Amino acid sequence: MVAALALLGACAHTGEIDETGGITASRSACPAVAIPANTGDVTLFNPANSRDSTALDMVATITKLRDTCGDAGTDVTAAATFEVEARRISSVGARDIVLPYFVTIMRGGDTVVAKRISHVALHFNDGQLRTTATASGGAVIDRASATLPQEIQDKLQRKRKAKDADASIDPLSQPDVRAAVARVSFEVLVGFQLTSEQLQYNATR
Repeated sequence: MVAALALLGACAHTGEIDETGGITASRSACPAVAIPANTGDVTLFNPANSRDSTALDMVATITKLRDTCGDAGTDVTAAATFEVEARRISSVGARDIVLPYFVTIMRGGDTVVAKRISHVALHFNDGQLRTTATASGGAVIDRASATLPQEIQDKLQRKRKAKDADASIDPLSQPDVRAAVARVSFEVLVGFQLTSEQLQYNATR
């Protein structure tokens, strides 16, 4: 269950080689964060319906995504900031531009839990070609939704010896384990809320 949403960060999984030569991994309840392909930048044209290089007006890019996450207690809390770096073609006159961006929480890689549209404001002073703005947000996820059942944890963490019949079998190859891991795996996708034409331009340029 998602109690609040704006933007999420990620806590990386950690691992180390144990004394038996195997690799142990520590799984965090914090969600991963990513910018989907073709949504990390937006290009504006003037006139808007032109896609000619001579009609380029402004280009903005999402960059420097920073996140913090806490998975202690009953809730998983996450917060993040990112910058939008923008460059316009003409420096004549002061100008304000507001760009929409989305934050989507996915569960199991294919289920949208929540989506929110926010806006970031850019300001260019007269004579200024480049500007930067910062956006931020946060979210709270019910910890139980991001926690593996104990029986699945036991399957993943059980030490195996070479003589064991299942020594060479990856627990994640088992359908029940794979499905359980997917159910508690969250990711946050951040990008510009593009029109279909803008998305096609990014994908084909």
